[in-house]
Amino acid sequence: MLGALVLIAAGYLLGSVSPTYLLGRWLGGKDLRQYGSGSLGGSMVYEHVGRWAVVPVALFDIAKAALPAWLGLRLGLGEGVAVVAGLAAAVGHNWSIFFRLRGGRGMATFVGIWLALWPPGILWLGALLAIGWRLGDSGPWLLASLLTLPLLARLLAGPDIVAPVAGAMILLTLAKRLEANGRPLPPAGPERWKVLLRRAFLDRDVASHEEWIRRKPDSTAD
Repeated sequence: MLGALVLIAAGYLLGSVSPTYLLGRWLGGKDLRQYGSGSLGGSMVYEHVGRWAVVPVALFDIAKAALPAWLGLRLGLGEGVAVVAGLAAAVGHNWSIFFRLRGGRGMATFVGIWLALWPPGILWLGALLAIGWRLGDSGPWLLASLLTLPLLARLLAGPDIVAPVAGAMILLTLAKRLEANGRPLPPAGPERWKVLLRRAFLDRDVASHEEWIRRKPDSTAD
């Protein structure tokens, strides 16, 4: 029990480390929480620091979730502990203890969890996210990939754990999108509901994806 708790806590702390923030500061002198969506994820590095920099960011974010999940299996703590440790890293990524519970959206950490638990899941997430990227809007495609992943697992005779893990990922995704790193909502009324729906399904507050990810500090509230 103690080993499991230590691994889960370590997963959260490791997940809370943000290469996005560090590279933004080191390479561009920017606090990426003030740019675009305000998310500490690879997309903000891609848009506001340098396209090449998304590679080390993505690799680190994948590894920080894959490692605790893999250790849970390798140390014989059980599949359940491995899942929780990996998800703890995703929680740390989304709600970092080092950034006042702000963070990223968790896509790369989800890839890391599937890398450790069921690698075919990576191909499915990657394929649908690639479609979304080509269409210029990956937000709804992440939800589509997670919603359909249990069907793929059934077709491929994958492990039973795929469905509950995918469900947990959906809940984390929606919680983070709706909370939006503490970004204020419009006053109560129709516009608030529009923003909430956009957050849930499109992962942004405005209609235009390009406008959202390219915002600068003078138009982005802290």
